[in-house]
Amino acid sequence: MPKKKKINKNKDSIHPSSTESPDKYLLHYLKSHSDKVVSKATILKKMLSKYSLEVSELAINILHEQSKIDIIGGNKVKLTTKSSGKNHVEGKIDMTKTGSAFLMSSQLDRDAFISNRNLNTALDGDTVIANIFKKSSRPEAEVIEIVKRNKTQFIGTLQVSDKFAFLACNSEKMPFDIFIPLAKLKGAKDGAKALVNIVRWERDMKNPEGEVLEILGTTTNSDLEMKSILIDKGFSISFPPSVIEESEAISEIISKEEIAKRLDYRTITTFTIDPADAKDFDDALSIQRLPNGNWEVGVHIADVSHYVKQGTSLDKEAFERSTSVYLPDRVCPMFPERLSNFICSLRPDEEKLCFAAIFEFDHQHKIKTYSFGRTVIKSSKRFSYEEAQELIEGKESEFSEDVLMLNTIALTLRKDKIAKGAITFEAAEVRFILDETGKPIDVYTKERKEAHMLIEDFMLLANKSVAMYVSKLKVKTKSVPMVYRIHDVPDMTKLQNFSEMAKRFGHNIKFEDPKNIAFQLNDFFKLIKGKPEQNLLEQLGIRSMAKAIYTTTNIGHFGLAFDYYTHFTSPIRRYPDVMVHRILEECLAEEKPPLSADELEEQCVHCSNMERMAAEAEREATKYKQCEFLMDKIGTEFDGIISGIIANGIFVELKDNKCEGFVPVMKLGYDSFIYDENNFTLKAKSSALTYRFGDALKVIVSKVDLAKKQIEFELAEDVDF
Repeated sequence: MPKKKKINKNKDSIHPSSTESPDKYLLHYLKSHSDKVVSKATILKKMLSKYSLEVSELAINILHEQSKIDIIGGNKVKLTTKSSGKNHVEGKIDMTKTGSAFLMSSQLDRDAFISNRNLNTALDGDTVIANIFKKSSRPEAEVIEIVKRNKTQFIGTLQVSDKFAFLACNSEKMPFDIFIPLAKLKGAKDGAKALVNIVRWERDMKNPEGEVLEILGTTTNSDLEMKSILIDKGFSISFPPSVIEESEAISEIISKEEIAKRLDYRTITTFTIDPADAKDFDDALSIQRLPNGNWEVGVHIADVSHYVKQGTSLDKEAFERSTSVYLPDRVCPMFPERLSNFICSLRPDEEKLCFAAIFEFDHQHKIKTYSFGRTVIKSSKRFSYEEAQELIEGKESEFSEDVLMLNTIALTLRKDKIAKGAITFEAAEVRFILDETGKPIDVYTKERKEAHMLIEDFMLLANKSVAMYVSKLKVKTKSVPMVYRIHDVPDMTKLQNFSEMAKRFGHNIKFEDPKNIAFQLNDFFKLIKGKPEQNLLEQLGIRSMAKAIYTTTNIGHFGLAFDYYTHFTSPIRRYPDVMVHRILEECLAEEKPPLSADELEEQCVHCSNMERMAAEAEREATKYKQCEFLMDKIGTEFDGIISGIIANGIFVELKDNKCEGFVPVMKLGYDSFIYDENNFTLKAKSSALTYRFGDALKVIVSKVDLAKKQIEFELAEDVDF
């Protein structure tokens, strides 16, 4: 707990003109939120409508001094309860399959164990306040308050009797059945699959009480699994009625008055370039030759913040989701379809509202000027990446000159970026060709060509320019709180481990000077391009990097070699972009940004967490589809490469489709093996047989477990000892 400050308790000197003292006002406010932990930023925002900042902060100190409130983690406040104490920490619940859990908290040196009897209705992923009652080599804790539920919706199988019903949940991290009154079944029968929402769970209740939201009885196993993955990671598979109502009430008609406020680009050549199956087009490029011979390029981004106002149901739901989630057979969108695929989507031959970054390039394709503003556009053409690539490769079209000029400018931007140390490699993205039922009939890796990089280069430029502009701005002599996308320098230990991995393939790369890391990596991945180990080493290289996050504290973006970077270009599918649009709008109007730095930081943490959850959902869904793809290929032989080694066996990645499976040690040969962790090998005790990381071999698919998303291989040929 933070050190208590000595304060002036003479309230009259603090607020001589107030009819209600600020500390009593704050106490009354907290009592109306007695079941919640409230951030200091939220409290100050509430109090600043009546009191000054100094008076508001002193009121917090008064109540803390009087032990009427607890200050948790330095920036959160709650009413003091009988259970309050100095051993209280805030953290997240990590549930185990047995029903017990661990508390993960930055305030602890190691995770604290929580028995199932001490969870007090907390579930996996919940943010809680816990009391650490045992401090030893294995700390133990008891949950005393739930700050925020990770999720309340679950998928499972209904067990219906004459008087009541239960939902047996699919998730291994939900050890409690959900009780459902018969009146809340929506007609569901025994054995039906259903989506259920928890509506009540008091501490004296053995099981949570829920209601059926959707009956999933006719869904396929694959469809059910995709929905379960989304829900397990905290994403709702449907929108609340209030959100749908708000989206339906938004008019698609653009008034003349609104057009008059904007830069009019409707007659200037503008087009979108997206995946062939995309529906949410949130960026477009305009291009025109200026009278001075220079080229102007506009990066026009869907003006989502014009339609979605802060504090509305639409806005709150989008923030909770924070991102759209792209699974192999579906999209779980951040906004309802009416907004994401219709009103905000920059569809061809339709007038659309945008927020734009406008750049003027000289004859050397260098930036001469740039500016920001709201625009109205009318896209001339909707290109798929493949169609745009055809123009780059020489196909004739009325847009050929424009696309070729954009590509020429993009090449210059890319060259400059790489020269400054941007990392150029990416792990291969696995894609599926699905039949009408959603079953994968083929697996391939996405190929990035110039059309993809063209769009990427202009999006990076817009994102960088917005971050740079706001970071250097002063509003009323104060710096503007900003949402940055940062990427820290790699951990040298991880890089050394990566270097050891590369040696397995005969490559020698040493990381000694942090300034040269990016250049060394770029040279290395050029060297292995097209070789069998390329995909594997690219994946390992990415894993050695730090994770990019959102924050208000800028340290730059290592991977892109940018001093300033943010996300501005995808507000239909990323909430931080909506936040940045609002900040930029206020800056251009020379007004105070809508949120304080503390409030923005809280939102950044949430958005970073949800981005991580979305990535986990996408990985799990990909693994499931890979299992589906191999289900009918039991006994089929494939070429593979050893992608991992543990004491119990080896992991093998298939060369053609990147599916990864496991070969148990008992299927590696008629011998016992010694695991050498330092050299990434399994060596037979009585022969020279050794399995090394990176070795090529042939395997046969022997077993696929869809429920566990596990693939098992065996060696294609008997080993000759």
